[in-house]
Amino acid sequence: MPRKKSVPRSAAFFDLDKTIIATSSSMAFSRPFYNGGLITRSDAVRTAYSQFLFLVGAADERQTTRLRDALSDLIKGWEVAKVKQIVNETVHEHIDPVVYAEALELIKRHQANGREVVIVSASARDIVEPIAQLLGADAVIASELEVKKGFYTGEVTFYAYGEAKAEAIRDLAAKRGYDLHRSYAYSDSITDAPMLDVVGHGFTVNADRALRRAAIDHGWGNLYFKKPVGLHSGPQTRSVLIGVVAVAVIVVGVALLARSAPDPEEE
Repeated sequence: MPRKKSVPRSAAFFDLDKTIIATSSSMAFSRPFYNGGLITRSDAVRTAYSQFLFLVGAADERQTTRLRDALSDLIKGWEVAKVKQIVNETVHEHIDPVVYAEALELIKRHQANGREVVIVSASARDIVEPIAQLLGADAVIASELEVKKGFYTGEVTFYAYGEAKAEAIRDLAAKRGYDLHRSYAYSDSITDAPMLDVVGHGFTVNADRALRRAAIDHGWGNLYFKKPVGLHSGPQTRSVLIGVVAVAVIVVGVALLARSAPDPEEE
């Protein structure tokens, strides 16, 4: 009897903010970090401006790079333990992060069809990983922050943004044996065009104008998520999600500054 030919592995790559998470919460965390002595009033104002750019999709690549550098300077010298303490004690009072119901369903469908789910974010790896675990994701691609003796140095040793996301996806695919031609990717921003282009099935989610135009040229599908719902876990798990989203946005929220619905078939 001939041996059954094995089917190559595939994956679904999801951007995090405004793709899985319905909104940015950066502005909401300016006050607790201000009260905790980590940021000044002017820092809080800049956080509000960054939130505005994120929500309207107005930050171009040059602005995003400048904001990234400003945030790197801002977090230099922050004590990691203090950041986590402030998050745990105050974040739940100010924000209730939501996740798109459609995104959760899509994650489940991909996994039911044998695909691994990978969260791809410009936020820090040690912040993104707990969120990915709560979402049931299989792997993470994220920015890397340098920490020495328990303090952030302000250095971003790997910035998961733009073409760097696509390169990291290629590297992960080589390690895990993913067939990228059979894989999927989802994002809301034109800065993630390389990420959508590296797979065989790219989809925009609530796309900005530039990404909608690119979708026409590249033949990407267009999705619209409209049902943000709380992640239905226990209160303790929910607080953890709130905390990690907060730190992701404030500490390394670099990316925040800056066809019809798919039916993932069994392959």
